Amino acid sequence: MNGVLPDHQINRLIADGAIAADTPIGAGQVQPASLDLRLGTKAVRLRASFLSGQGKRVADRLDDFAMHSMDLRDGAVLEKGCVYLVPLMERLRLPKGVVAAANAKSSTGRLDLLTRLIADDGTEFDRLPDGYEGPLYAEICPRSFSVLVRPGMRLNQLRLRQGQAVLDDAALSALHGKDPLVDGPALIDGGLGFSVDLSARGGSAGDRSAADRSGGDQSAGGLVGYRAKKHTGVIDLDRIGSYPAAEFWDRLSAPDRRLILDPGAFYILVSREAVIIPPDYAAEMSPYLAMVGEFRVHYAGFFDPGFGHGAANGTGSRGVLEVRCHEAPFALEHGQSVGRLVYERMAARPDRLYGADLKSNYQGQGLKLSKHFND
Repeated sequence: MNGVLPDHQINRLIADGAIAADTPIGAGQVQPASLDLRLGTKAVRLRASFLSGQGKRVADRLDDFAMHSMDLRDGAVLEKGCVYLVPLMERLRLPKGVVAAANAKSSTGRLDLLTRLIADDGTEFDRLPDGYEGPLYAEICPRSFSVLVRPGMRLNQLRLRQGQAVLDDAALSALHGKDPLVDGPALIDGGLGFSVDLSARGGSAGDRSAADRSGGDQSAGGLVGYRAKKHTGVIDLDRIGSYPAAEFWDRLSAPDRRLILDPGAFYILVSREAVIIPPDYAAEMSPYLAMVGEFRVHYAGFFDPGFGHGAANGTGSRGVLEVRCHEAPFALEHGQSVGRLVYERMAARPDRLYGADLKSNYQGQGLKLSKHFND
């Protein structure tokens, strides 16, 4: 059946050798609809980001771009503003008819840690063609914080697809009519539209209060988001809940339900809508829509089957927005449309769902920083 491959089909590809690694792939890497990819033992500092290009190998291009190599086995700092290339432990031999796409994991995106997949014969980031065979590399560019990394860390993930998986607007509307995808009216146009919440409702997901629905302000001047500080310490990606949020983030309020985004600054905001991904579907957030403003709203674009479906409040989970403004200051208003969620069919239902059978850091989330902060 066409669609996004679920966990049990990914495990079959691993068993068949289509996905392989010298260090065996662990069960914890296989997510409901994706595979976590692991950093290898070295990083190469680059003078510029690059793609290998048609008919060329990544390794053959390093002489053009490499500055120096770093051994990651004892831990190494990837510095803010620099570009690095890290060979990944996994390699692929995709079956005919199977393509792949990559994206940053949720915690990676919330640290403004730009992580993209590149491969041999590559003419675009994060996309692998039908039948790709070869090694994989992560291009990593810390944008807001320097980070300490080690081999085996999982910064991005791979989703595999067979055939056409994306739901058109008619199919998406029919799905919403049968199994509501959002806790309110659904704006469906090239995907499920979502907007930004600047009402200071607090952090709980799905808390679409009567005050918010009626246009009232639940907490004028309360917390609506975070902005990354410019000068901070290093974040060790293995340390969970260890860093005081106040040392890395400015807390933001919006008494008039408006934020002026500064060019080059990085923000953590939250969607007004709480969304649900039913068990037989997956979704991907469109990261950039020029028609709604010169800003990017998401780096970690994969939403697993079951996201928001088993949330304790029963009304879904809100989407955290990783916002970077470009070119000019931009006024962002409460309820303003900022992107779309594109739904895809699963080829089969996963054995495990996000939040139900897995320890899922962001199920039932509201406004939430990455798991590294004790906010």
